[in-house]
Amino acid sequence: MTTSPEHVDSREALPAFVRSLQRSHAEDGSSWENADLPSFLEALAAWMDDADGWYSSTRRELPASGDWTFFARALRAATIYE
Repeated sequence: MTTSPEHVDSREALPAFVRSLQRSHAEDGSSWENADLPSFLEALAAWMDDADGWYSSTRRELPASGDWTFFARALRAATIYE
């Protein structure tokens, strides 16, 4: 079972969330709409492009600020980190 994104309220909680996604994929990746890395990354980018629409339709406020550089660095680092 994947932890809800709403429970990610700290930097420490984010890796735990990512690991829960990893476990979910290992247990039943075939149920994922975007089960391979290229389609997952494309869906991630597409969702980020339309995040304001998702937040609006779910009546949530899009965070005005965040450490987007941290997330971008984490994604880049994962390409080389052992």
